Amino acid sequence: MTGAGDAVARLVRDEGTRVLATLVRVTGSVDLAEDAVQDAVVRALETWPRDGVPANPRGWLLVAARHRAVDVVRREAKRLGKEAVAMPAVDPYPDPMSVRDDLLRLVFTCCHPALSLEAQVALALRTLGGLSTAEVARGLLVPEATMAKRLTRAKQKIAQARIPYRVPSAEELPSRLAGVASTVYLIFNEGYTGRVVLLAEGVRLARLLASLMPDEPTALGLLALVLLQDARRPARFSSGVPVLLSEQDRSRWDAELINEGVELVGRGLRRTPALPNPYVVQAAIAACHDLAPSYGETNWDAVISWYDVLLSVQDTPVVRLNRAAAVAERDGPASALALVDALAGLDDYPWWHASRAELLHRLGSPSAFSALARAEETGLPAAHVAHLRARMESENPGQNARGFDESG
Repeated sequence: MTGAGDAVARLVRDEGTRVLATLVRVTGSVDLAEDAVQDAVVRALETWPRDGVPANPRGWLLVAARHRAVDVVRREAKRLGKEAVAMPAVDPYPDPMSVRDDLLRLVFTCCHPALSLEAQVALALRTLGGLSTAEVARGLLVPEATMAKRLTRAKQKIAQARIPYRVPSAEELPSRLAGVASTVYLIFNEGYTGRVVLLAEGVRLARLLASLMPDEPTALGLLALVLLQDARRPARFSSGVPVLLSEQDRSRWDAELINEGVELVGRGLRRTPALPNPYVVQAAIAACHDLAPSYGETNWDAVISWYDVLLSVQDTPVVRLNRAAAVAERDGPASALALVDALAGLDDYPWWHASRAELLHRLGSPSAFSALARAEETGLPAAHVAHLRARMESENPGQNARGFDESG
């Protein structure tokens, strides 16, 4: 790809969500904004190689997308015999804070209670996270065709119900919280597999949500969870290759983020003395890892106990899969594999297949490579595939080192 083509790719990856969020605010339409941004990207690919990359690529893309949206509105109004709705020619709120506000507005628009929780999260991931329909479908464990229909219906409902593009009032916030929290965490989790821009986006959105609802356990737990996981970022990759949790240089972990996350866990636990909050419990699990001086000193009894608490309020196959990884460290791969193989509904989930590959390799089974191949087919990030394959090829089956790739 040319230098200009690389610049467009970086721009779309790094700034596309912000441009889209701003344009949705201006146009009031998710579909129109998505189409306009896509058209602007095509124009950039055509003109930047010839004319050079502009000094302000995001501003260029935003103006081009807005012009395209205006053209579409005017053409449609003319076809229907109506007067076109005026849109500003320049961004009236260009400062960084309003950009972040735009992102939060878009989260809340996608997570309106008029939509089902599944539709809220799917639409926000597709729009905010920039994930393809296939990627959203894999992340939410549904067929791609089903997800495509779900997304179409959600966008239609937003348009037909004239759902406003804004941060809701204080009394409206609780009804939106479940969808918003799920969306923010899934955006962060997608970034945790290597898409660093989404990782930072998830952290920023979690902070914004906690600032809006500072006494809400879900907001506190979510922020604690992403901070405790993000604290490991400096040690998670080496030259683009993932580093196992067991092999990470813990001196490189961000102590300030860990301290902040642990303090938030304490606040969340104090606010949930009777009924555990899923995000607070997940953050407590992350804290067990972050506070251990070394992998060998991890308190696996505590980790598994917290997973048991989590299962009491959020009994899902993915939670059970993560618990099995902890069981593997405490009780060995055979015990964990029995738990993993008993799980249903994860045949299209790449981390289930990756976990099986890891455990089968530890047990010396030649089926480990076929399990890894299935993980690759279902979308395990390429860096994780390459890393796990290299370990399996270089280590003696049944004698490899402990530790799983982190899945978020």
